[in-house]
Amino acid sequence: MGAVRQTDDALVRAGRALRLVLLIALAVLFLIPFYLLVRNGLAAEADITSPDWTFFPSELHWSNVRELFADPDVPMAHALLNSTLIAVATTLGTVLLASLAGYGLARIPYRYAGAVLTAVLGTLLVPAAVTFVPSFVLVSSLGWVSSLRGLIVPTLFSAFACFVFRQYFLGFPRELEDAAQVDGLGPWRTYWLVVVPNARPVFAAVGTIVFIGAWNSFLWPLVIGQDRDAWTVQVALSTFTTAQAVNLHELFVAAAVSVAPLLLVFLVLQRYIVAGVERSGIDG
Repeated sequence: MGAVRQTDDALVRAGRALRLVLLIALAVLFLIPFYLLVRNGLAAEADITSPDWTFFPSELHWSNVRELFADPDVPMAHALLNSTLIAVATTLGTVLLASLAGYGLARIPYRYAGAVLTAVLGTLLVPAAVTFVPSFVLVSSLGWVSSLRGLIVPTLFSAFACFVFRQYFLGFPRELEDAAQVDGLGPWRTYWLVVVPNARPVFAAVGTIVFIGAWNSFLWPLVIGQDRDAWTVQVALSTFTTAQAVNLHELFVAAAVSVAPLLLVFLVLQRYIVAGVERSGIDG
């Protein structure tokens, strides 16, 4: 028995060691793009294109960061501000509308609730390319081209977010809502004072996903943000690569700067993403 137990312990230790090695290898692969951004962003143009690769260049050019924000052709600081405003406004608007819609579909009984849910989910089957031109024509007719309204308002509807909130609210304890009604709270105050404070994980999870999507959006801001003052970070990044030249060191610095807010948001809210998806019940 002792020999069998020792064999089992050895197998367990070997399995743990193998998992640790695998996790370390995956972590290294995950970190390689970030290493390249930092390495090339702080290197001279000759170091980036040199066939002799070094882990880090002999001289780090921190002036590349200053050069990026001083570039007269690319308003990087203003683009960062635009992306921040758009991402925050889109996140708040989408979470508000989707949570209200999801709560209504989960809690308000009416005849056509199933048909409304089917229509909402049906929009997920429509390719974005189909609605792109009509959306642009509508925004253009409203005079919202090169404005924050044109960049934010058309993106506020999210069928996925609505569905996630509905699934979460279906499993929300009705006892809490019943107790609020006994205390004299109506549906509106029950939602804001009871439901929302107890649904923070799913709000954080959906908000994080929406924020990342809004920050990384490129095609819609490229078409609507025709004026330089309406450029977002992703549009500004595209200007470093042209048919005539590629500004490599500024491109890498700008990419590193644009990724930093996403990393910060993800690291702060990552536990809420997992908790929110688990509690939403979208896995069945």
